[in-house]
Amino acid sequence: MDKFAFIIHPLEREDIYRKFSWAEKMPETVVDHFVKLIPPVKAAHITGIKSKTGKEIEGFFIGLPLTAKQILTLPLEKVLKKIIKACKLAEDLGAGIVGLGAFTSVVGDKGISIAREIDIPVTTGNSYTVATAIEGTKLAAVKMGHHLADSTLLVVGATGSIGRAVSLMMAKDVKRLILVARNIEKLELLKDELQQMNPHLEVAYTLDVDRALQEAQLVISASGAVEALINPFHIQPGAVLCDVARPRDVAASVSRERDDVLVIEGGIVEVPGEVDFNFNFGYPPGTAYACMAETMMLTLEERFTGDYSLGPIIEVEKVQETMELAEKHGFKLAGLRNSERAISEDQISEIRRKAEEKIMAFL
Repeated sequence: MDKFAFIIHPLEREDIYRKFSWAEKMPETVVDHFVKLIPPVKAAHITGIKSKTGKEIEGFFIGLPLTAKQILTLPLEKVLKKIIKACKLAEDLGAGIVGLGAFTSVVGDKGISIAREIDIPVTTGNSYTVATAIEGTKLAAVKMGHHLADSTLLVVGATGSIGRAVSLMMAKDVKRLILVARNIEKLELLKDELQQMNPHLEVAYTLDVDRALQEAQLVISASGAVEALINPFHIQPGAVLCDVARPRDVAASVSRERDDVLVIEGGIVEVPGEVDFNFNFGYPPGTAYACMAETMMLTLEERFTGDYSLGPIIEVEKVQETMELAEKHGFKLAGLRNSERAISEDQISEIRRKAEEKIMAFL
């Protein structure tokens, strides 16, 4: 049976405390030093994945004991060395491909240097992540009464691999795009690329997330920041916010304090078969992140000869291909979700009603 592996890591210290309860009583500096010393480990054996075609596969979660903050702040050479060691463990377990999860997919050159050091293909899973983020946003927009052709879409983290691909793919659907990132020169280049592709598209860019939020009905956020960028203020009533980032770009307080906006989690899919992850990463049984699902789909396709979804540019063709592979094998969007829970039609109707009330009050 063909096998895959997927690298996971704790996003925050709280994730470490769930694994090592004693660590919560220790000073943070001690905990940080402790996790740096632990080697990568096999965290779980994944079974029960079965395609619509009848093919079955199995896989492994490989645990990389570094938090998101450590991955971004420790010397790059040390971080890459540890990720490569985790990938070597995947090889030893018989995996035919390995996926880079969370911040292991963005460090350095987004997987290229890692792929050079191992003998099996590598993917970040970002192509299918883009596909599901777009699918979820479009579905949520319809339910909230937005017409894409009349809407403004804000892309946070627009010059990153996910944000750029989202911008290119949504450019044909919306009236206006607002791009937000940290580098003004990269934003200018992306704006030029988008307007060459669609001269009629209105494109603006800014470094100011709060200012951009005031103008957007739809938001897709994939910044790669360590802390939340989107807070309850400035968001338009009735807005749809699709948060693809890990850790989250949309603060938890948005859902608590703004009952007139719809926040959804991008990239959560149902996996075909009776899958058992043997690991609790916070989602209902049978569901996974889209980046994990991409690794599974490539395994089902026996794509063991070339890397996929690496580097700073995600090819639109690969995003479209993952949509086709999802249909072929039976992966599908796990509805609309927020805070790891399904959002019901009644909840969406109530959010829409509150938004309409607030808009009327402004008139």
